[in-house]
Amino acid sequence: MKIIDRLYQEISKKGFVCVGLDTSMDYLPASYKEGKSISQGIFDFNREIIDATADITAIYKLQIAYYESYGIEGMMAYRDTLAYLREKNLLSIGDIKRSDIAVSASQYAKAHFEGDFEADFITLNPYMGMDSISPYLPYIESGEKGVFVLLRTSNPGASDFETLDVNGKELFYQIGDKIKALNENYLGESGYGPLGLVVGATHTEEVEEIRKRYDKEFFLIPGFGAQGADALNVYKLLNDKNGGVVNNSRGVLKAYLNYDDGEENVGKYARLAVEKTLRDISINEDL
Repeated sequence: MKIIDRLYQEISKKGFVCVGLDTSMDYLPASYKEGKSISQGIFDFNREIIDATADITAIYKLQIAYYESYGIEGMMAYRDTLAYLREKNLLSIGDIKRSDIAVSASQYAKAHFEGDFEADFITLNPYMGMDSISPYLPYIESGEKGVFVLLRTSNPGASDFETLDVNGKELFYQIGDKIKALNENYLGESGYGPLGLVVGATHTEEVEEIRKRYDKEFFLIPGFGAQGADALNVYKLLNDKNGGVVNNSRGVLKAYLNYDDGEENVGKYARLAVEKTLRDISINEDL
């Protein structure tokens, strides 16, 4: 089964939430730090989140910056968390946002689709051109891996470049159209292809057009939760509650802080946060 079809099936069974394991030591209760290395503390925290949410989470995303910031110890936690997800037959996204010339990109592809840091999907930055995307295609052609390419992001400075007019069309649409043409070559049985797009849910005026225009692309949807995206925007970026995954990172990882007994029940409250995400977005389904 192609990886994109497997993701489609996971969403059908478990819902559209992507839990972002963007784990900082600052988020961990004292019990995860005392007498433990950084790598062990982060991994143990991640493992509790995963175990508590695996049956209601389609995929897990690891933002590599949080792990790189702790040096070798952090990268050991990154490696061990990805290995644990594979052991549990769960899907993963390595949120690495790489962009480089082809010869370097081929090494990034090897690093993050094989070996210690292997993930099922990775995120890519397309702004160096399509030759910075092509080195990942051998893994995509096999059906075993997929990518999410930055399209319309949710950060405040997104419009500095993404909405610039290029030959009468906004730059992000120029990018999306090139990815769409390439994705057509690799469609799975679900009707979607493995070259997906990162589409933030904070741009109300654009979400419907983006979903309509890129109907065979899976979306990785950031912005819900801490970044304040409207639940209706998120719903409009989905397609019958599939065709995309909705990332929630801090809202899940730090949920335990809202409860008096939270430090003893990290997994319990992470699960409640995932369930709340599913409910908050699903309330729009009758619109």
